[in-house]
Amino acid sequence: MASKIIGLGMYAPPKKLTNQDMEKIVETSDSWILERTGIKVRRIAELGAANSDLGVQASQKALADAGTRPEDIDLIVVGTCTPDMPLPSTACFLQKKLGARNACAMDLNAACSGFIYSLSVADAMIRAGRAKKALVLGSEILSSVTDYTDRSTCILFGDGAGAAVLSECPEGEGILSCHLQSDGNLWELIHCPGGGTVNPLTPDLISRRMIFIRMSGNETFKHAVTKMADVAMKALSQNGYGVGDVALFIPHQANLRIITAVGKRLGVPADRVFVNLERYGNTSAASIPIALAEAKAQGRIRSGDLVLLVAFGAGLTWGSALMRM
Repeated sequence: MASKIIGLGMYAPPKKLTNQDMEKIVETSDSWILERTGIKVRRIAELGAANSDLGVQASQKALADAGTRPEDIDLIVVGTCTPDMPLPSTACFLQKKLGARNACAMDLNAACSGFIYSLSVADAMIRAGRAKKALVLGSEILSSVTDYTDRSTCILFGDGAGAAVLSECPEGEGILSCHLQSDGNLWELIHCPGGGTVNPLTPDLISRRMIFIRMSGNETFKHAVTKMADVAMKALSQNGYGVGDVALFIPHQANLRIITAVGKRLGVPADRVFVNLERYGNTSAASIPIALAEAKAQGRIRSGDLVLLVAFGAGLTWGSALMRM
């Protein structure tokens, strides 16, 4: 027994933060941002919106797409690094809002790799007979941890949510394999230092702006390109496929330079690489499920297509998933 995605949905807040808006916040320009990131617009959640509020919107669309009732879901996994609160889990809030009363619910934090990690957990639970239908969500409100005085990072991030409904299917269909890797020795490349047990939340911590994302851009770029390409090839080789067999390659939408470099390293034709980064920015764990939902809506993926997902994020974490739609 294996698992297959039977429904997809996404949600992006209506509020937009354009490059022209960024010019009024920090010393930057539309051309500078476009050249270095490929981003034009980010979506920003309204103040007071919860991560689970975005998540329920995406999840309801995915459930409708799958023709599945909330009470038929027996597992909810939410990939996020910006939860509603430290406890309980955002997944429990999502369960309540959906009315998925028969599901067990949990969060998983692998930052930008969060959706693939969560997908892998749900797939493994279904394969083990511990669940029949699962809801996997990637949802983030990164604007809550973005330092809008740091022009190197604030231009990158946006908010959004993407969801997938998984169901049992015969072996050899659906998700063929998932591959997860990490290296905690490189944690300092992308991190948010404050608010946990190492640096508990205090007025001094806030004044020192330690509650926001910090990133070493150049080093992150190098690791992202090599590790994403390597783990993508691992998925293909394990299943006996080559790059030419892939109908659509969906990488984490972090930076257009990274996406382009990974595509070239793998030898994927540009027309088979899905990119929507310019309209959303980097939405971390939400980026791949948002892209999946949009690709399906646009007719870019059809039944039987081989689709390759790959992500990279803080931890460092990275992973890939190969699936037959």
